[in-house]
Amino acid sequence: MAQVKIPENVELREDVVYGRGGERELKLDLYLPKNDAAERPAVVFIHGGGWKGGNRGQFRPQSLHLASNGYVCACIEYRLSGEAKFPAAIEDAKCAVRFMRAKAEELRVDPDRIAAAGGSAGGHLSALVATADAGAGLEGTGGHAEFSSRVNLVIPFNGVFDFAAMAKAKRAVPQIGAFIGGTSEEMPHAYAKASPITYADKSDPPFLLLHGSADQTVPFEQSVRMQKRLQEVGVEAELFEADGAGHGFFNRPPWYEPTLKRMAEFLERHFRGGGTR
Repeated sequence: MAQVKIPENVELREDVVYGRGGERELKLDLYLPKNDAAERPAVVFIHGGGWKGGNRGQFRPQSLHLASNGYVCACIEYRLSGEAKFPAAIEDAKCAVRFMRAKAEELRVDPDRIAAAGGSAGGHLSALVATADAGAGLEGTGGHAEFSSRVNLVIPFNGVFDFAAMAKAKRAVPQIGAFIGGTSEEMPHAYAKASPITYADKSDPPFLLLHGSADQTVPFEQSVRMQKRLQEVGVEAELFEADGAGHGFFNRPPWYEPTLKRMAEFLERHFRGGGTR
């Protein structure tokens, strides 16, 4: 992984084993504030890459920034579609959240202030972590079963929330087919089960959706519809529209700074300003 400058007030722990996926260990990188706070809020970052690629370094810049401001951040790997089909990736993501609670005392993490965030495929997985409760059958057996995988906030960047709509629009069809294991015609139940919009209800945590209006990979409409559905069931859902931006806009100028600022403000308001706890 590329060398980056680590702020003096941040400790980086790489290759931390958080659970098991199938027959192998799953790892994450931890970004820990060097402060004396007894309990710190945390963010679990889930990388993108069409469920078939990418790596846990994608959100390193955001993690370093947030950790320097008192957040414990975890950037996770998960099983990709070439290794295991759905629901493997979501099982791994949920295991990572449970790991953060299992290690809450050691890491000085507040178990009631854990957010999930991710981009593209990671945006999908972060939203599915937030909406699919234990009854959805997506918890897996990766470890820490005695802890909850529920998160308290969710921040998806250009996420996929409705697979059937993606298939109908003929967007990312090969990637989705590889992830699910078949087409929407062949596996309609699995497409619904993998879609965060399926599970939206009033128990879901607040959402901050961020999406480029000119995204040619995941239509902006995915976030518009998800926001509408969440608001219909009584969930707070904000939408940051990056006017004219394409896919993956959040890690490139001119959108990196504005999206980082909006994410930090959302986290601060809920985790330090008397919001969701």
